[in-house]
Amino acid sequence: MATPLSADQFLAALRAEGVTVVEVGDWRNHNRNHKGAWGPVNGVVVHHTASSGTRDSVDLCYDGYDELPGPLCHGVIDKEGTVHLVGNGRTNHAGSGDAAVLDAVIRESALPRPTVQNTDGNVRFYGFECINEGDGADPWPAAQLEAIERVSAAICRAHGWGSGSVIGHKEWSIEKIDPRGFGMDDMRARIAKRLASAPEKPATPGGATARYTVRPGDTLTAIAEDHDTTVPRLASLNSLKDPYLLHPGDELKVPAAGPQYEPFPGADFFRSSPSSPVVTAMGRRLVAEGCSAYADGPGPRWTDADRRSYAKWQRKLGLSGSDADGWPGAKSWDALKVPAVKEGK
Repeated sequence: MATPLSADQFLAALRAEGVTVVEVGDWRNHNRNHKGAWGPVNGVVVHHTASSGTRDSVDLCYDGYDELPGPLCHGVIDKEGTVHLVGNGRTNHAGSGDAAVLDAVIRESALPRPTVQNTDGNVRFYGFECINEGDGADPWPAAQLEAIERVSAAICRAHGWGSGSVIGHKEWSIEKIDPRGFGMDDMRARIAKRLASAPEKPATPGGATARYTVRPGDTLTAIAEDHDTTVPRLASLNSLKDPYLLHPGDELKVPAAGPQYEPFPGADFFRSSPSSPVVTAMGRRLVAEGCSAYADGPGPRWTDADRRSYAKWQRKLGLSGSDADGWPGAKSWDALKVPAVKEGK
């Protein structure tokens, strides 16, 4: 048994394990603690959402629905491997399960098949919902499986647990089939291998970073322009939340001079139909990866040919459905490794 991690400890553990994290709403104070106990904790339960699309799935897990109010887990793992934090404390994810399974988790011994529903799992387990339709056909991209491995290892490492403390929902409850599409024994083997070594230092997407001290009159927009990056990129690097309040003396991470790859410019950049050398550089990389849908080009103006080409790239990464709709996301962008460019060149 262990005392649950605080929000800061939870976030630090995930980041130390190299997990890409997005903080959603008031996740730190979003829980069901007024309905029951939270802790002591004994393990991690992995679920699938039985849904598609990142935004809708994250919203569902944050808000819940009439019969089951949110949060429905602690974190949502999307197809690109990003973990969206939606709750901290008791969440409606595990439900009732078998006390014999809990005993096996505590001992980290072979799991019995659940036969009864006699124990409240929401007290004892962290929960992660993984975006997947759960039909056995929806693929599990490598980035998503790696994120499951990393978040599980992060929590186990923080508590001093082994991989036997990680189970699937179907291993807890007689009423559940999730996660469907990969084996929990294989996942536990991956987690055990990761726990056998020190956590990897997380790579910084888009190149190395430097430090910048905020001066009077600075705005995030001006700092972004001065460092050839975007406001969403700076906000992500520094875990800033809208309205991005800055104070003189604040220290920010900024892209170091001459980054090797172009940082993700944000989803809204592409939806505005930009004309930019970034689009040309992206298109050339898509062609190099065998993902071209271009009749001419690529060129600087974002067109439907760019979107269809990018959708091919997303499918090449193992994404499908609304996650392969051609609109770039941070993980698929970083995987594409678009060479750094400067506007106007």
